[in-house]
Amino acid sequence: MEYTEMNNKDLLKIKTLGQLKAVGYSPKSIKEELRSNLIQKIKNKENVFEGVWGYEDTVIPDIERAILSKHNINLLGLRGQAKTRIARMMTMLLDDYVPVVVGAELNDDPMSPISTFAKALIAEKGDETPIYWWAKEDRYTEKLATPDVSVADLIGDVDPIKAATMKLSYNDEKVIHFGLVPRSNRSIFVINELPDLQARIQVALFNILQEGDIQIRGFKLRLPLDLQFVFTANPEDYTNRGSIVTPLKDRIESQIITHYPKSIAIGRKITEQEAKIKDRPMSQIHVPELMKDLIEQIAVEARESEYVDEKSGVSARLTISAYENLISAAERRLYINNENDTIVRIVDLIGVIPAITGKVELVYEGEQEGAGIVAYNLIGKAIRTMFAQNFPSPEQKKKAKVGNPYVLPLSWFGEGNSLDILASQSDKEYKKLLHDVPGLEKITTQFVKELPEKEKEFYMEFALHGLAEHSQLSKKLLDTGMQFNDLFSSMFDLGAPGDEEEDDFDEQ
Repeated sequence: MEYTEMNNKDLLKIKTLGQLKAVGYSPKSIKEELRSNLIQKIKNKENVFEGVWGYEDTVIPDIERAILSKHNINLLGLRGQAKTRIARMMTMLLDDYVPVVVGAELNDDPMSPISTFAKALIAEKGDETPIYWWAKEDRYTEKLATPDVSVADLIGDVDPIKAATMKLSYNDEKVIHFGLVPRSNRSIFVINELPDLQARIQVALFNILQEGDIQIRGFKLRLPLDLQFVFTANPEDYTNRGSIVTPLKDRIESQIITHYPKSIAIGRKITEQEAKIKDRPMSQIHVPELMKDLIEQIAVEARESEYVDEKSGVSARLTISAYENLISAAERRLYINNENDTIVRIVDLIGVIPAITGKVELVYEGEQEGAGIVAYNLIGKAIRTMFAQNFPSPEQKKKAKVGNPYVLPLSWFGEGNSLDILASQSDKEYKKLLHDVPGLEKITTQFVKELPEKEKEFYMEFALHGLAEHSQLSKKLLDTGMQFNDLFSSMFDLGAPGDEEEDDFDEQ
C-alpha cells in the first residue's frame, strides 16, 4: 500500500526508516502540507476556522491566500480580535502524523535529516533507524514576546555544561543548545505581540525567515529549518513599547489586518459561543433578545466613545465578561429569593460595570471622569440607542403635544412619586412596582411587536431607562439598584438638607 493511501492506524505500525521507504514516503515541507490540505478542504466546502465569526469575507480569504502562497503571516489588529485563536486553528491543516527520527531534538524528517545527531544515527543504523509519529496537535509552538526574551531563548547558545560533560571544544557544533525556533522545526511557530520583541532580537530572525541559516556565537550553521511563522501584533501607534523593524516586516510576506465584529448579530454569536455559562441554571434564567443586543451595543458605544482610547481598541472579551456577569446577577437573585425562575432585568446591567472598567483604556478626559462613571455612561448610551429602535422619540412626541404615549407615566412621577428598582427584588415585588406606574404597560404593548408575556415587565423597565436617557426622568444609581424620579423635582432636591454627599453617578 502506498503511503498516501494509508490510514493512521497503518501508519503508526511503521517503526523504522526501512519500512517508511518501503511504502513510498517522500518528505514534504510544512508549508506544502498546509497548502495541499487547505486545497482539499476548500474543494470539500469545509470550514477551516470553525467558530471564528465575522471574518468569512475579509480575514479568512486573506489567510487562505497566504497559505496557498506559502507565506509567513503577520496578523495585525487590536486586542480581542481572535488573532491567536486563528493561529492555533491552523494546526487543523497539518497532516495527522509525520515521521520523526527518534531522539532528534530538531524533529528531523527521516528522509531529510538536518541535525548532526540524526545524520549520524542514520549513517550508523541505516534502514533500522527508529522513527516515531508526531501528531499535528503537538506541532505548534507559541511564544509571547516580552522585552526579556533573548537570542538564546529563540535561537540558541553555546552550553558550557554540555561542553564540559562531553569533553568537547567550544568549536564543536555538539556544544550548542538550540532555542525554541530550531526545536520547533516542522511546526507552526507563533510569536505573539511581535513589536514587544527588542529590535536586536527581531534581527536574529532575519536569516531564518529568508536564508534558512542561523548563527550562534560564531557558529554559522546551514540549517534549512522547516517552519510556518505566524506573528501577531497590535498596530504600532498603540503599542508604543516598540515596533516591527522594517527589514523583518519586509521578510514577512503577508500582513493581514483583523477587525472587530461589523454587526450586533455577529458580536452576539461570538459572545454566546465564548461565554462560560454551561454550568449555570440557564433553564431558570430567561434572557430577552434585546438584552443580548444591549450587551453588544455597550461595546459599540465604547469603541466610539471620546473617553476611550480608540487606538487600544475594545476587546470582544468585554461583551463576553459582561454577559457572564449579567447571568450571575440574575442567578444571585434566584438564590436570594429562593425562586424557581427569573428574567434578566435592565437594572442587572449595574453588575456588568466591573466587566467594563478593566477592559477599556481611557484617554485623559476619561481618567478625569473615572472608569466607573465612564462605564455607567456607556451603558446609558447603549440603552438610548436601543430605545430608539423600539419606542418613538420622547422629544418628538413631546413637541407634538397630541397623542404623546409618555404623558401618563411622566405625570405620575411629576406628582412626586418615585420608583426604586433593586437588583435583589423578588419577581413578584418587581412586577408590582412597575405595574403601579400608570400607562407604562400600555406603552410596551403598543410599541413592542410580538411582545412575549414574560418579557412585559422587562420592556416596561426598559421604557423607564429610555425616558431617563432622553432627559424625561431623573435616574439615580443606588447601591443596589436604580431610583426614578421626576426630572424637575429632583433638580430642586439637590440642595435639600441631608444631601451633602452627592452620588457620583447621579444623572440629571
